[in-house]
Amino acid sequence: MADSMDFSRKPVLVLGASGFIGSQLVVALSGSRTYRAVAASRRGAGAALDATNAADVRAALRDVDCVANCIDGYGMVRSTGVLCEAARALPPRRIVHLSSMAVYGAATGTVREDQAPVSPIGDYGQAKIACERAVRKYVDDGGDAVILRPGCVFGPGSVQWTTRLARLLEARRIGDLGSAGDGRCNLAFIDDVVTGIISALDASGISGRTFNICSSAELTWNEFLVAFAKALDAIPVRRVAPRMLAIETRFLAPLRRIAAMAVSSPATEAITPSLAALWHQDIRIDCSAAISALGLPRTPPDRMIAAAVRWLKSAPVSTRRGWMEPAHS
Repeated sequence: MADSMDFSRKPVLVLGASGFIGSQLVVALSGSRTYRAVAASRRGAGAALDATNAADVRAALRDVDCVANCIDGYGMVRSTGVLCEAARALPPRRIVHLSSMAVYGAATGTVREDQAPVSPIGDYGQAKIACERAVRKYVDDGGDAVILRPGCVFGPGSVQWTTRLARLLEARRIGDLGSAGDGRCNLAFIDDVVTGIISALDASGISGRTFNICSSAELTWNEFLVAFAKALDAIPVRRVAPRMLAIETRFLAPLRRIAAMAVSSPATEAITPSLAALWHQDIRIDCSAAISALGLPRTPPDRMIAAAVRWLKSAPVSTRRGWMEPAHS
């Protein structure tokens, strides 16, 4: 439990404190003059807590000022429902709930927070929509909550969007994707996401609102991947024909998933159809509302990439070799 003896700062319960975003938030709160983190996690970081257990969550809500719900992946729908139900009896001042741009599905063009989901919507996006529904019901019942929808969260510590893509670039399995990589690259730098969460804890006049969180919607995936490859010294950058990418996603991805069960390597990492669809999706996440209401910073792409490369070069081998399916799968 971080800074547990410093009672001059307001306690923030961080659910999912061992995850990528939750752990970074805990670190940031440790340097805050206003808040201190009460880190709740199922594995290792802070107090052990089963976020799907109502009694555990009710106990965790006692004497905290705010909640940052950073739980992701398996069980997030149930845990969000449990949190909202427990908060009805022991309401914190505010819940900041972390959602995702995945809720927009296959939407294209400039996307603001009032954009309706467009089919097809993957399982991850459907789960995030269900979580948001629970949070909105909590607000309708009188609670104070804010929803944040980050883009692809990139930077130091990101297995999904930093480590995985770096390994694929270094293996020359991706690079310049031609017309298949012309979609907008809606990166959300991890430091900007954490700043947005902390700002949402105490910003006035935002209860019940939803905000997109994005650091750059100007780059195409091709532009980002080429710049990232050059920063990694993964040169010459490979030009991948759209036809070869289609073969990879439609026919080779299932085989690579099977191979990955035996050994994890850049050669066995599957480039899934959902990931390829994202690279081609012409979607521009508009975060002007978060800039206005939360003072959201927007780290330039070159600084994001430089920070990610520094982390990759200093990260332990076990971290560098980690990989998983992207959040939009």
